Amino acid sequence: MSGIDAPEIREAYDAVRSDKDETNWLLVSYTAATGNKVALTKTGTGGLSELAEEFDEGEVQYAYVRIEYANDKESTRVKFILVVWIGSKTKVMRKARVGVESGAIKKVLSHFSIQVDADRMADLDEGEIVKRLRKAGGADYNGGRG
Repeated sequence: MSGIDAPEIREAYDAVRSDKDETNWLLVSYTAATGNKVALTKTGTGGLSELAEEFDEGEVQYAYVRIEYANDKESTRVKFILVVWIGSKTKVMRKARVGVESGAIKKVLSHFSIQVDADRMADLDEGEIVKRLRKAGGADYNGGRG
């Protein structure tokens, strides 16, 4: 897939993963606006809520997000998620390419705990995502309260 190996995507990925960088999400798109190749669309430091504002209802987009949550009073965890956004107004033929594209995306944005498939803002509820991360992590020091 053209563009997925672009250095700016790798740099943004490394920034999101770094404990020393404030960047906590990146967004890549494959649209006519990017010359029909995968391109880094944007990065940010405002977490999942800031990222959610960037999704386009008529596009397929991919995001890599750093999520930090309290495990208990004494510790926090850092996990990464991959968001596959398929906007509700995305054309059918565009949706059909997601399977192939997401496979290529996962080769570059490879280290994540869960994949979140989203087509509406409610799918990006951070509380629900943290519950999924806790389940995926195996240890729940919060007594099953999510």
